[in-house]
Amino acid sequence: MGRAGSPTRYGRIRPPDEAWLAKAPPEPILEPELPIIDTHHHLWERGGHRYLLHELLADLASGHNVVATVFLECHAMYRAGGPAEMRPVGETAFVAGVAAMSESGQYGPTRVAAGIVGFADLTLGDRVEPVLEALIRAGGGRFRGVRHSAAWDASEMIGNSAVANGPHLMKQADFRAGLTRLTALGLSLDAWVFHPQLDDAIDLARAFPSANIIVGHCGGPLGYGPYTGKRDEVFATWKAGITELARCPNVVMKLGGMMMRLAAYDYGTRPAPPSSAELADYWRPYIELCIERFGPTRCMFESNFPVEKMGIGYAALWNAFKRIAGRASAEEKLALFSTTARRAYRLA
Repeated sequence: MGRAGSPTRYGRIRPPDEAWLAKAPPEPILEPELPIIDTHHHLWERGGHRYLLHELLADLASGHNVVATVFLECHAMYRAGGPAEMRPVGETAFVAGVAAMSESGQYGPTRVAAGIVGFADLTLGDRVEPVLEALIRAGGGRFRGVRHSAAWDASEMIGNSAVANGPHLMKQADFRAGLTRLTALGLSLDAWVFHPQLDDAIDLARAFPSANIIVGHCGGPLGYGPYTGKRDEVFATWKAGITELARCPNVVMKLGGMMMRLAAYDYGTRPAPPSSAELADYWRPYIELCIERFGPTRCMFESNFPVEKMGIGYAALWNAFKRIAGRASAEEKLALFSTTARRAYRLA
């Protein structure tokens, strides 16, 4: 990864190339005092790649004022035994332990994993309730919701969510029964779909107006595989979906997370990572449209680290977000970078 002549396999996660990332010229941190809640990161040890507390802390120390983070499920540290539906509880227990370490104050001022979003199989329907209750207990007061990703495409090149069994997971009666249980417990749904599936997210949000739905990665615009060379067509379809989704008041949008899917540039063949200004130019049309349609009080930025680290460093990523939000008022910036996250994930 990161070596010239090795084209990016979009939709597949590889360990970041630290030597390649180091080739980026250092950038001064923009607006270093602006408080940030990183609403989407992972912690894992898999495939020879470790990204646990100390690796995250190294990125957090890059200069931005990250006051808290939200962990998103990534099939990390599942229980090795017991009922299959209960094994994801191990991930939440693991992250709660990391959060407790952070709250000791011995690892810096950032409240790591102040919110935890885990996994429960919502297609269990009513039978998901004891799983959700176990996740709440394991979270130690930090469990906020579930991500059961629906991202699916007919092309094998795209790389689908491991828990999506077809294009219309969100329309399944059992999934919706599970969502009913999730909502009744005051938990949120982190929804991940690709742009051709936005109609499903819209239908779900309308059918469950009391559900707190958080859509990740700007609604999943795709730019590789069968979508290669169709930027304008994809943008038009995505824009129509985002515009309609924004009319659902129970939906909040996460801004970012497009490194693997949008395929805005081939980071596998670049001699060095892009600057924050370059990344801002690549992503601005999508992020600005989301902010325009949803408004700052229903948008929040995400790092999606360490996934985005395949293509850019932490400091430059947040500089890119600050560049995109550069014309926003001080109050709007607070919403985009922290206050929307506090409300959506119910953080103290």
